[in-house]
Amino acid sequence: MSEGPAGRRSPREPWGGVSPFSIKTKLGVLVVIAVLITTGLMMIAMRTATELRFITVFSMIATLLITQFVAHSLTAPLDDMNAVARSISHGDYTRRVRENRRDELGDLAQTINRMADDLEAQERQRKELVANVSHELRTPIAGLRAVLENIVDGVTQADPETMRTALKQTERLGRLVETLLDLSRLDNGVVPLKKRRFEVWPYLSGVLKEANMVATARAGIASGSGSHTRNDVHLHLDVSPPELTAHADPERIHQVVANLIDNAVKHSPAHGRVTVKARRGALPESLELEVLDEGPGIPRSEWHRVFERFNRGQVRRPHGPGSDGGTGLGLAIARWAVDLHGGRIGVAESDRGCRILVTLPGLPSLPS
Repeated sequence: MSEGPAGRRSPREPWGGVSPFSIKTKLGVLVVIAVLITTGLMMIAMRTATELRFITVFSMIATLLITQFVAHSLTAPLDDMNAVARSISHGDYTRRVRENRRDELGDLAQTINRMADDLEAQERQRKELVANVSHELRTPIAGLRAVLENIVDGVTQADPETMRTALKQTERLGRLVETLLDLSRLDNGVVPLKKRRFEVWPYLSGVLKEANMVATARAGIASGSGSHTRNDVHLHLDVSPPELTAHADPERIHQVVANLIDNAVKHSPAHGRVTVKARRGALPESLELEVLDEGPGIPRSEWHRVFERFNRGQVRRPHGPGSDGGTGLGLAIARWAVDLHGGRIGVAESDRGCRILVTLPGLPSLPS
């Protein structure tokens, strides 16, 4: 059974595929009415001895008036559809055809509107993909640039440790290129995960070290790309127990933590503190992560919108010094990565600032 937009049944279905309001029916009714008018006038002429030419003129006028009415009801929606189709061809996907008919033209209007919805969604996904790629590539590029600038300026030597840091950023850049191309398949849920067991403390230490390095690099570079340019915020790591391990995709979790830190730093006051906590979850190798800042926090009324794409919040003066507010993509990417793991992410109660809680399921529980 076919369905129209929003799950509506096609108006032509209850009559076995032929609606009583179809164009064929209307044209048939028009012919019948014209014949009836002509026949009635002929009978009147025979009984009243009216001349045939008057009867013919009256019959033609009546038929033309009815035909004009029916023709207008058919051509008016076609003009509307033509205008909407012309707008779509020029890249304007916001206009829609009125769906107030129960005939073939009504079905055509529904089809055009569905096409406009699909084209608008594809255009939105294309723009979001470009924005996501730009957002995610910025971190390793800034880190690599910081390392190379320090070497060129003589701040650091090109020793093996420094070059290993540069190599790590280059490798991460390559992985991100492959990863971010998968965003085009985000809505289909077919992006693969590469889960493995890893130690949480050294892993998160590396993420925070990279965040500090990138923040220092950005502080000296004028940027209008939507990321913070601050290095006055202190990052603190709290892992308990220290030997804590987890089972997840490290690259995806890197996206989560890095974006949460980036968001927390942007909302922190001058010389504020951002804390990353890691605790053992309820299941084997599961993990609970918290990222806390000392900013203004998020109103409860906005909690459900925090992880929407391009949402930059409604808090008055929400961003700390040196921040331009971001693109509104970081938390959306974090939620996507957590959802891939089957975990949960959300805003939690906090006495001060904002507290984001992430729960990763780890290994599935074995049946007893």
